[in-house]
Amino acid sequence: MTEPPDIKRAAAGPSLAQIAGRVLNRPLLLHPDKADLILHVLQGRIGIEPLQAVTPETNRFVGTYRRDNGSVGSMRVENGVAILPIVGSLVNRGAWIGASSGLVSYEGIAAQLREAEADPDVRAVLLDIDSPGGEATGMFVTAKLVSTVNKTKPVVAFVNDVAASAAYGIASAARNIIVSPTSMVGSIGVVLTHLDRSGELEDRGVKPTLIHAGAHKVDGHPFGPLSDAVRADLQAEVMKIYDQFVGLVAEGRTGRISSEAIRATEARTYLGADAIAQGLADRMASLEDVIAALSQPPSGASPQRKGGNMTKTTQAEAPASDVSAISPADLQAAVDASRTEAHAAGVTAGKAEATARIKSILTAPETEGREAQALVLALETEMTAADSAKVLAASPKASAATSIADRAAQETELGAETPADHRNRSERNAAGWAKAITQANARFS
Repeated sequence: MTEPPDIKRAAAGPSLAQIAGRVLNRPLLLHPDKADLILHVLQGRIGIEPLQAVTPETNRFVGTYRRDNGSVGSMRVENGVAILPIVGSLVNRGAWIGASSGLVSYEGIAAQLREAEADPDVRAVLLDIDSPGGEATGMFVTAKLVSTVNKTKPVVAFVNDVAASAAYGIASAARNIIVSPTSMVGSIGVVLTHLDRSGELEDRGVKPTLIHAGAHKVDGHPFGPLSDAVRADLQAEVMKIYDQFVGLVAEGRTGRISSEAIRATEARTYLGADAIAQGLADRMASLEDVIAALSQPPSGASPQRKGGNMTKTTQAEAPASDVSAISPADLQAAVDASRTEAHAAGVTAGKAEATARIKSILTAPETEGREAQALVLALETEMTAADSAKVLAASPKASAATSIADRAAQETELGAETPADHRNRSERNAAGWAKAITQANARFS
């Protein structure tokens, strides 16, 4: 049974001034409700106070888990699944701080991911996420690390029960995102808050004077409203980070949601099934089901193919669940092996079969009026003659003005050609067949 960690707490937490420094005038990947809460807490409470010392404990890992095999690590491992909790608001640097402090650091997440990747007892990583997001700084590097680890061990994100903004950015790099019916995901946007405290200071009889070198040194200061120029600069910064954020999610969710669809969400959040429908999540399940699926041991070696031994891991050897799959490298190895075997089986037979297929497509009744489409299907795809006939039947025929026969008939009207340049229809067909057969033979040589 896994024992809870022994946590050594830092002597002092961050001051209000330190928190304000992380929140104000900085782009945040944070759910707006959380931003409102932070501003409400800070409002009227940020005074001129000495900064509390940051002790060494705030920048190191002090909690550990003792595992079934007697080893000690910084995260819980169950049946080969490393469970990495991401609970609370996200900050760039700091100790292994979790739910007790309300914060979790990208630094800590990265250290645990690297530990899981290097641990031979870990087969998969589960990101257990309940976070409204946080600082933009550090999120992109963390998401990239999730993608890197996912290439060697499946990384799955379970939203339990919020993955908003920066937290969703991390989740988007995982192999799958799994939600519950009430999980909230999305908020793909950027927010930057500026507080104008000039009225408050005026009521207190305080009039600050800023003496500085460099025209932009005090841009965004809290002692007055933003100028139009500074506002424009800050907006440009926000949009630059937003573009990077959209690109990150689109890359991680390739084939499931596009950049255009991400922008169309306008930073909305979605619950459960709606998130799946938007392409922001993959399926619904419970945390226990996800852990059980990832915990499945390898199903054993796959049957060996005729013609040679497979030395790399194949899909049959991967954990038996739809949340882990054959790696790109293993897939390419299998494809290469298949191509080698096909070539050894005999190129001649392939040429004959390809020639027969091309002829069947180009002479099918459905080809009439769709000659251009038929030529593409015959020479540029591997589609069977039967499937090609279905595609052609569903395709519109070329208009009279654009058919191949009419274009040929009109060539004399285009000028600069003599009768000697024209060939009859049978000669054209023969030339077309010769070209098609030559291209087919070249592809199988």
